[in-house]
Amino acid sequence: MSISDIQSGTGTKTRNLSWPQIAFGVLLASLLLIPLGIDNAFVSHVFITICLFAALSTAWNIVGGFAGQLSLGHAVFYGIGGYAGVILFNLGVTPWIGMFVGAAVAAVVGMLISYPCFRLRGPFYTLASIAFLEVIRVLSLHFKDLTGGATGLMIDLRLGWTWMVFRERWPSLLIVFGMLLLTLAVSWAIRRSRLGFYLVATRERESAARAAGVRTVRVRLIAVAISSALCAMLGTFHAMYLTFIEPAAMFALAFSIQIAMFALIGGIGTVAGPLLGAALLVPITEWARASLGSSALGLHGFVYGIVLIVCVLFMPNGIMGVIKRFSHKKAKAADEPAQTETDPIIAPASAFATPDPDRPGIGQDILKVENLNKHFGGLYVTRDVNFTLREGEVLGLIGPNGAGKTTLFNMISGFLAPDEGKVSVRGLDGQFHQPNNPADFAALGMGRTFQIVQPFAAMTVEENIMVGAFYRHPDEKDAREAARETAWRMGLGPLLNAEARGLTIGGLKRLEVARVMAMQPRVLLLDEVMAGINQTDVRRAIDLMLSIRDTGVSIIAIEHVMQAVMSLSDRVIVLASGEVIAEGRPQDVVRDPQVVEAYLGKEFAHAHA
Repeated sequence: MSISDIQSGTGTKTRNLSWPQIAFGVLLASLLLIPLGIDNAFVSHVFITICLFAALSTAWNIVGGFAGQLSLGHAVFYGIGGYAGVILFNLGVTPWIGMFVGAAVAAVVGMLISYPCFRLRGPFYTLASIAFLEVIRVLSLHFKDLTGGATGLMIDLRLGWTWMVFRERWPSLLIVFGMLLLTLAVSWAIRRSRLGFYLVATRERESAARAAGVRTVRVRLIAVAISSALCAMLGTFHAMYLTFIEPAAMFALAFSIQIAMFALIGGIGTVAGPLLGAALLVPITEWARASLGSSALGLHGFVYGIVLIVCVLFMPNGIMGVIKRFSHKKAKAADEPAQTETDPIIAPASAFATPDPDRPGIGQDILKVENLNKHFGGLYVTRDVNFTLREGEVLGLIGPNGAGKTTLFNMISGFLAPDEGKVSVRGLDGQFHQPNNPADFAALGMGRTFQIVQPFAAMTVEENIMVGAFYRHPDEKDAREAARETAWRMGLGPLLNAEARGLTIGGLKRLEVARVMAMQPRVLLLDEVMAGINQTDVRRAIDLMLSIRDTGVSIIAIEHVMQAVMSLSDRVIVLASGEVIAEGRPQDVVRDPQVVEAYLGKEFAHAHA
């Protein structure tokens, strides 16, 4: 197999279905074929319940798994769908229409509830979702004329497909199985799309996602709208199946916990996990209820608790985590010979000349920083910072620890608003613009890395780079191709399928640069990309930065490795106590007495002089 084949992802092998995919297909088919073959009312009811909860959990997983927003209030949307369907049913409107009305209402309510809650993190978001659920439940009890209050609502008995009410169970099984397929298809499509990558990136590292141009609030709102609508549609079906609804059941906290539990046990953040969790637990609880009768009340909670404890102790990533770990071991063993034949693409540089600030390739101004001030309380972090960056230029930004360098980066990339001054970026239209947030900076061609490297740990190297590539390539296939090309250019080609969390610090820093370069930036902000790596990796990184510069990308680099500063920079700016104390050629700046004093103190500065 040639290097070109490896780089393009082609070769002599044909892609076959893996055994987990085959097993998933068999499980999915059995949910329909077994109850139709047995033709038993109880068995049909169990499989209808499996399909219903699997679909609800899959819908929840779009928000709770992909986006990482652990909501325990999804019963709100299920209840809205149920009540919309029943109320319209009693007015003579088919539930097939009521289903979509409920979905639209639930999507709007979901976005209205979630938007203010996105400011909350972790358990606080979860608590807020529970609070909204309780508010809706109390309101539904209060408006008796609409919801029936505590006594609930019965539906008029109208049989047939038009009204979604049947004497036999098999039509209901067909409907809910179709809805399960729809929900799985939506989940699968989202996970493979730009939206899915952006959701997972936001879950893993929101700041890194924002730097990649992701409008994190917007993508999470889209996820909430889709998830809410699907839950509402399933709520309409379930209301028709039960023929009776009440607030205590439709807006129950236990119900929300239940649908979240299936995803947690099966594998949160995976497409197949919610179905596996429901297929495992629902038959056990339904059998216990049928066999033990009233003595089994609450038994399902006990069963869920036991299974959850087992998962936390032995399968923290759920059933799908175990399956993936096992299948990845086999794949790694099969691919190992091919990877060992791969030659490195980039070799360390041997020597570098000092850059010339007036060398060919440096163009007009692309970035202007004017009178930038930032203070926290009475402490000024930056004071009257002014500089420009030209096209194709490498500008070094140095200074002692605490000088305000990273704060300055945060202001010129939109993560922190300056108290005074402005940052202007020249767009492709030739005009200077003043962006206000990371997404706007990214739209103008700004990309950045972070002082503390921020990979999307649960994603592979290829997927990490694809998050950046999606900014210029909305199509998944094009983004994947661009990501692979970037990975090989950065020397990460053999590691495409490795999880980011398994890389060395040098590999992580190269990965972060690769993710930014996949965005095709015009200005690149590098925050100590050579900190903590060995000399071989430093020289490799210098060579990489020079190759990036030669493509016409302008670079501002915060760096403490003076070998890199001297080799890379056309100009150097020195920041101390938030102020620019020196600017010029690297060889001139390092001899400046003020710079020596900032780093070593007055005694050494006088000795140097």
